[in-house]
Amino acid sequence: MFHSRLRVRVGPSMDRLVCITDKVNSGQAHSISSELFEGKVAINMKDFSNPSGEVLSTEYFDREDRKGITWSIQVQGRFLQETSADDIMFGNTFDKRLKLPWGAGVALKFMQYVDPTLEHDLMSDTKPWALSPLIATMPHFVHERIDIRASPLPENERSKTIDHSFPPSQSIGEDTSQLRYAIASCHSSGSTASSLSSFVSSPASSTTSLSSSSRKPEKLGASKKKKPSACSLDLRTSCDRRSYFSIPQHREEIVFGPEDLITTDFCYGYLQFNPTLALRLPGGASFDLMKYWDRHPVRFVCCKRKKPGDEDRSDGQPTGDIFWIVSIETADESDIHEAEQDNGYDIDRP
Repeated sequence: MFHSRLRVRVGPSMDRLVCITDKVNSGQAHSISSELFEGKVAINMKDFSNPSGEVLSTEYFDREDRKGITWSIQVQGRFLQETSADDIMFGNTFDKRLKLPWGAGVALKFMQYVDPTLEHDLMSDTKPWALSPLIATMPHFVHERIDIRASPLPENERSKTIDHSFPPSQSIGEDTSQLRYAIASCHSSGSTASSLSSFVSSPASSTTSLSSSSRKPEKLGASKKKKPSACSLDLRTSCDRRSYFSIPQHREEIVFGPEDLITTDFCYGYLQFNPTLALRLPGGASFDLMKYWDRHPVRFVCCKRKKPGDEDRSDGQPTGDIFWIVSIETADESDIHEAEQDNGYDIDRP
């Protein structure tokens, strides 16, 4: 069906979006580069239909640690200007007022159950949005200090588990063992690697970044373990990290810059893409989103937090500076016509 076909565009800003529909489920990444961010993005969508109607598959959804997942946005890159983790946001922005279905309040409660750090104005008459601090919302998060000239890192602490090919052949998991090198007080004091060790109780050495530590997203607060103190950063699981960084002061302690390589996988199972775009909630509730989606794009945006006094952006986005965008859109007739021609026939032909 025409109305259920989608296209995907990505880029560092609204005016630099590039169509990468042909790379969805391909295992190929698209590079993004600007004065604010440098990295790569890879997209997976279960049962995704491209503009020509072809259903694209991928082994990603067959992995044991991705069972039940229906979509994934994997990103690896560096923030090129030092930025507090409290100011790096991730979420959705929309072009105009949302036509929310009856029962939408249940969906909003579910979203805030999954992510208590969520901030939103989805009832806006102009530019609805829903954003969370990236470090607290990502279900899978890997950090590595890569520039040893800027901040010396002992060779024996260089990650042996991070797969630098992207997207990696194994699922992105959890590794924050080097996050202590991004503590703001260390940046300002010029502390050496040896003195930085005082900020941690012990490295999360048993935590790897690939499938051995991968797990499905956890509800915050599910862990019974004692929370790390402000100076330990002994965050062994995704739940540990998300719970610890749900506190604004903890996020403000972390500063990411060009020497911090961050790899994330934003993946869940509450969206399905075939035979139509639908939202599925626990308990069996389901919403056919195509009935309410007024053909305007759904954007996944990584951006700076917009603060009081910030000027409105020229592109109208309700955010601060943008690092990268993934835009999911309904395919228009020109997309379908082009896809049909690429497949060797003309849809206008009798």
